[in-house]
Amino acid sequence: MAQEPKSPESEAPDAPAEKAPQDDARADPPSLSADAEKDAQVEAAKARVVAAKEAAQKAAPAAPGAPKPPVKKKEEGPKPVDASNHPLVNRLREKCGEAVTEATEFLGQLSIRVERSRIVEVCTALRADTETPFDYLSDLTCVHWPDNRATPMEVVYNLYSISTNERVRLKVATNGEGVESVASIWPAADWPEREVYDLFGVVFHNHPDLRRILLPPDWDGHPLRKDYPLEFIENAWTERHLPEFTDVQREQVEQRRTYGLEILSVPQEREVRNLFRGGKEVMPKDK
Repeated sequence: MAQEPKSPESEAPDAPAEKAPQDDARADPPSLSADAEKDAQVEAAKARVVAAKEAAQKAAPAAPGAPKPPVKKKEEGPKPVDASNHPLVNRLREKCGEAVTEATEFLGQLSIRVERSRIVEVCTALRADTETPFDYLSDLTCVHWPDNRATPMEVVYNLYSISTNERVRLKVATNGEGVESVASIWPAADWPEREVYDLFGVVFHNHPDLRRILLPPDWDGHPLRKDYPLEFIENAWTERHLPEFTDVQREQVEQRRTYGLEILSVPQEREVRNLFRGGKEVMPKDK
C-alpha cells in the first residue's frame, strides 16, 4: 500500500523559536563615554577646591597687606642765594654806589645786576680792582625775555681775572634805548657787541664800528629774538636780492623734502648758490 508524501514542515526537525525583538523602551541606558567621565571628575575637583578656599576664609580672615612705602619727594635743586655781602660786591658798591642793584650767587658763580646807564663805570672799576682785576672779557651775549615788556633785552658780560682765576657775570636790562659800549675798556668787546646788535637788535652807543657782522646790512629783523620765525620767510631783502623760484623748482624741492632729502636743497640755499654762480655780491666784505 503506497505511503502519502510528507510535507517539508513535517520532515524538518523542530527549529528553535526566534526571539522577539526587545522593546527600545526596555533597553538599558548606554554607559558614559571616557571624555564625559573626565570632565565630570575635573568639575568635581574644582568644586572641592572652591569649597576648601571658602572654608579657610571663614575659619581665618586674611591679614591686611603690608602698607605701601611713602612716595619719596623729589629733592629740590640748588637755587640762587643772595650775595649782597660778597667782598667783591662790597668793594664795587664803595666805588659805584647804587649802580649795583642786585647780587646773587649760584653754584659758586657770582652774578651782579648793574644799572644800564652806569655799565661803563662799573666795568672800569672791575678792571682796575686791586684784589681781583678783571682784565679779560671772555664773553658778551644777550638774552631775550619777551614777557618783560619794559626791558625785554638783557646784555650779559662774563669777566675773568687772569691773575686771581676769578670770574664774575654782569647783567644789564635794556630796551630800545640800548647800552654804552665797553669796547674802550676791553677791545675784545668789538665783535661780540656787533653780533648782539646783529642778532638781537641791541644798540651799543659809542661803538667804534657798529654794523651787522653775520647778516647783510639791509636784512630785516633779528634772528635770535624769540619772536622771530624759525622757518624761512620772504622779506624785503629776499625780494630785492633773490631771483624768482620757478614752479618746477619749488615742486622739486617739495618732493625732495617729502623723501627727507632737504639737506642742501632748501629754496634759500639753492637761490643763494645761484647768486654766487652769477657773480652777484650777497654781502659786502669788511673793509
